[in-house]
Amino acid sequence: MNNPSKRRTFLKGCALTLGSSIVPCLHNKVIAHDNHDRNRSQRFSVSTYSFWQFRGPKVPIETCIDHAAQMNFDGLEILEMQMTDSSNSYIQQLKRRAHSNGLPLCGFSTHQGFVSPDSTKRRENIKKTIASIEQAYRLGIPTMRINTGRWGTIKSFDTLMENRGIEPRLEGYTDEDAYTWVIQSIEECLPVAEKCGVVLGLENHWGLGRTAAGVLKIVHTIKSPWLRATLDTGNFLEDMYQQMEALAPATCFVQAKTYNGGGTWYTLDIDYPQVATILHDAGYGGWVSLEFEGKDDPFVAIPKNLELLRQAFARQ
Repeated sequence: MNNPSKRRTFLKGCALTLGSSIVPCLHNKVIAHDNHDRNRSQRFSVSTYSFWQFRGPKVPIETCIDHAAQMNFDGLEILEMQMTDSSNSYIQQLKRRAHSNGLPLCGFSTHQGFVSPDSTKRRENIKKTIASIEQAYRLGIPTMRINTGRWGTIKSFDTLMENRGIEPRLEGYTDEDAYTWVIQSIEECLPVAEKCGVVLGLENHWGLGRTAAGVLKIVHTIKSPWLRATLDTGNFLEDMYQQMEALAPATCFVQAKTYNGGGTWYTLDIDYPQVATILHDAGYGGWVSLEFEGKDDPFVAIPKNLELLRQAFARQ
């Protein structure tokens, strides 16, 4: 076939013939891949908080990585307050340790507070949050838990918990003032979140975020793909499942609380098959991170809770 014209005609015919047979195959593979994604097993991580709970000296993140891998978790969520260093050398060592254990770092849990009439305090918390976003980026973590903060009129956290997370407003200010402060502060963080590829998950974590309605008011007002919700199953003290249903469609990360041996501040009896159904019905496909908050030995309770979660979500 030395004639260029005949060769071009031959190749064109082969391409048309192959194309008609390959395209359906590729289409079927795409459909199969989509079905596989919808039916894949739920992935579970564990928060480093589960091994520490603010009790005694900090448990090193490196130790938590090893424990999580030995317990057969799929990933690890890091509590920023538990880190002992913020240097690049330390961060890269954590990444290497996690990689050596085949354990993705999937969540970064941080603390900040934007509920303050003092613009200087809000600015400090904005800077702190931006620094945390950049740290999550260096760790290779794609989502970060943030808080609204709270009024601070109840100084003791123990007292706040006795009051079910409810505290008086600062005199002379309203919730609408607080929502404005929080929304403006988060909006200033979002360009960095987008640049770093880190989705912020606003948690139902006291303050304005004590209820699903409070979290959603902020998320829906800002309307950014870089701000979603972190759903903590243990922080709804009224109408638990109704509030989970409301928050689930906006959720990018789930923290699953358990209380073997009784909780420090309270104990909730959470029906995890029902939680799994709520998340499944909302189309949630992200991580579920165990937050063990009980008094039992974590090395006994945590593996039990992983099995509890696996069984609950396997029914979906």
